Amino acid sequence: MASQERIAVHNLADLKNTSDDAIPNYLNSLNFKQDNRLIDTRLALGYSAFAIAAACFFWDYKLGFEPTKYYTAAAVAAYTLLNGVLTYWIGFVEKGTIYEGTAPDGSKISIATSTKKNVPTYNIKVTITPKKGTSETIELARPFTEWFDAQGHFVAPPFQTVFAASVPLIAKADPKRAQVAAAPAADFSNVDADVLDAIAASQTTSTGAEAASSGKKSKRRKA
Repeated sequence: MASQERIAVHNLADLKNTSDDAIPNYLNSLNFKQDNRLIDTRLALGYSAFAIAAACFFWDYKLGFEPTKYYTAAAVAAYTLLNGVLTYWIGFVEKGTIYEGTAPDGSKISIATSTKKNVPTYNIKVTITPKKGTSETIELARPFTEWFDAQGHFVAPPFQTVFAASVPLIAKADPKRAQVAAAPAADFSNVDADVLDAIAASQTTSTGAEAASSGKKSKRRKA
């Protein structure tokens, strides 16, 4: 079923951010354990810089500039340093990483994503590190139209299928979704959200009717 929330289909940042947010939700639902150290460090640096700026404003408002000018100079230096560290952290440590975690079998997984300017393609880099052995890197590039419809609704099943079909570690945790990958990939760029819901409902109804018919046929007539 398509998401009720809509985004601008021509806004590349919205397409990427929505897709990025869906990855932790999907993997955590498969009992992957997310490691939040990268995010926590970024938040700590960001909030520390904000706290310094707020403190500087407060004592300047209460005491004036002249009595606090040396404190203000120190605060500006600390704020600049923290922002520099934050920029370095995002650009050279995280490197676009939006998920780190541990699979049910103990293997480590790291996922980084990126896009190129004016190119509606989602670039995915998945690094798998098993308990024993060397790490493996899998790189994917898929168009956003595979999981966004024409109105800007996010459609989860085809998005999840991309990962289950391409990453063995995820396929192991979600075998049903991996089997769906055997069918041709769908393009939702010109499909209405109501149509998607109608198709899903009809498939559910058809499945129920087939099950009922099978149950009737299995009954034997008494002599």
